[in-house]
Amino acid sequence: SSSPSPPVAVPAVRILDRPRFRWRGLHLDVSRHFFPVADVCRYVDLLALHRMNVLHLHLTDDQGWRMPVKKYPRLTEVGGWRRETVLGRNTRLYDNSTHGGFYTEEDVSAINECAHRRRVHIVPEVDMPGHVQAALAAYPHLGNGLEGSPPLPMTRWGVSEYTLNAETSTLKFVRDVLTSAAELFPRSRFVHFGGDEVKKKEWTTNPAVRKRMTDLGLGSPDELQSWYVKQMADHLASLGRRSIGWDEILEGGELATSAAVMSWRGEKGGVKAALDGHDVVMTPVGKTYFDRSQREPRETVAQPGMITLEDVYRYEPVPKELPEDKQHHVLGGQGMLWSEYMPTMSAVERFAYPRVCALAEVLWTDPQRKDMDDFLSRLKRHRLRLRAMAVNAHPEPAPLEDKAIQHVTQK
Repeated sequence: SSSPSPPVAVPAVRILDRPRFRWRGLHLDVSRHFFPVADVCRYVDLLALHRMNVLHLHLTDDQGWRMPVKKYPRLTEVGGWRRETVLGRNTRLYDNSTHGGFYTEEDVSAINECAHRRRVHIVPEVDMPGHVQAALAAYPHLGNGLEGSPPLPMTRWGVSEYTLNAETSTLKFVRDVLTSAAELFPRSRFVHFGGDEVKKKEWTTNPAVRKRMTDLGLGSPDELQSWYVKQMADHLASLGRRSIGWDEILEGGELATSAAVMSWRGEKGGVKAALDGHDVVMTPVGKTYFDRSQREPRETVAQPGMITLEDVYRYEPVPKELPEDKQHHVLGGQGMLWSEYMPTMSAVERFAYPRVCALAEVLWTDPQRKDMDDFLSRLKRHRLRLRAMAVNAHPEPAPLEDKAIQHVTQK
């Protein structure tokens, strides 16, 4: 119709509101399963809808390398593809189907732009010196050469025994990759270098690594890991970026003050880091790892354990044992979506929502203003929004929502 719409009266109000934490994030693992640009941008849109402002993009791992690096094209040509994928939780069965993909520089630019439009900061992660089997499939000389033939990208879930060696040429590779990450994500203040779950067996059995440790004056593999962390942090600092890694980077020696820590193995790592003067992002596995089931009956295939909607809403990111004068080091927290059992974005959304809704409120709202019953009352209508946007939220509501949702739906 060409007739004008009737005027709409909007009351004059003043809204006083601000987020509790500056880091309100979601993580997306694009290594275990690859997600195209459109999926990542939809993920960003939903993240921003919930007033979250950080996308932690996990770009490399044993099962696949997704980030382009001009100097090392085989990282994506070879490391971006695995020949098959295990079915279920590491059964003996495989799908006999090649899986893979990678982002071009143009793809990364598109992801940057969609995040920028939504005021979302991207934290790219390139995991080193462990979690590198896909990289070693492309460039075996970067490894320790103890397993005979070069590896292929890992086809099972879990953590590979392969690690980078400690040669000068390998350190150059590490720096080149971090430089590429910084260049590909020019707006990213933080670059994540992983540093977690480094299997040190190869370092203890490789004579070249043992000699390198002696030359560097290092007394243990833990100290070598700390040396690696320092090299990566120093290089990122030289590029004008801040480094962040998993809480294992606290082990083996002194950590650069500018480095931030992501505390995933509970809260102890975060407490230690904050006490030592490091900024911290809280991501404890028992509260924020959304690859667990969220309600009985449990998902057919998921990581062991269960994290309910209520568990997430009642989570407090600032540990009780952290003194008040150190609490400012807690930048915030984020939900973790590891994609072993999430082959599609629809599956990611099922694991993520509505738990993301609860985490968004935890990271925005002061603790004294949180109210579980009020949250559930508001969530009943928000579910209708998610449904209208075709978000594949978990279909089972929390018990306290049941009647409320039925009432709203009927109405």
